[in-house]
Amino acid sequence: MGTSSAHPAPLRHHDHGVHLARFTGRILVVCPRCGGRALVVPPPGLAPPRHLGELLFSPRRLVCPGCGTVADHRPERRAGAVVGARPGGTEDPFFRQPLWLQTRCAGRILWAYDEEHVDALAAYVGAHHRVRHASPTLSMFARLPAWTKSAGNRREVLAGLATLRSLAALSAPADRSDAAHPRGDRSRHTGSLGFFRR
Repeated sequence: MGTSSAHPAPLRHHDHGVHLARFTGRILVVCPRCGGRALVVPPPGLAPPRHLGELLFSPRRLVCPGCGTVADHRPERRAGAVVGARPGGTEDPFFRQPLWLQTRCAGRILWAYDEEHVDALAAYVGAHHRVRHASPTLSMFARLPAWTKSAGNRREVLAGLATLRSLAALSAPADRSDAAHPRGDRSRHTGSLGFFRR
């Protein structure tokens, strides 16, 4: 009996140092007014970032298609420098609203910024072989909690990511996950400082 269909070849993931900042250009959050799905995106007319790091130092706009809420965020300035946002945790790094994409998984909270982030995590978690090509300090994958990377949790984490992917297509307040609430788990460290020429 052949084994190729019953036992597909193990998936291989190559980590080239993708930083979490890459996924901060579009973040799905809970609207602070109606509780539905809102978007955190660059405001209209903003020039594309010259490099990935600039995403953390750029203005953002929160827009809710459901209730029409619009809010703007401008980065803090300190001693002539711009204070960058610090990504990570279950709140967006600009408005500090709960992420829309949250679900309970393996006794913890699994989260993502948007569908692209979900797909990147699924490709990593689903791989049986992981090859690192970059420094751990640069890689989003190297910084993932151990429970998300455990082979013993692979099936449950992939199911959780599938749930997040489904949530991304929903937008009404009633569709909100019971996990999508503030929990104050953002890092206490301040963001980095950037000096940009005008």
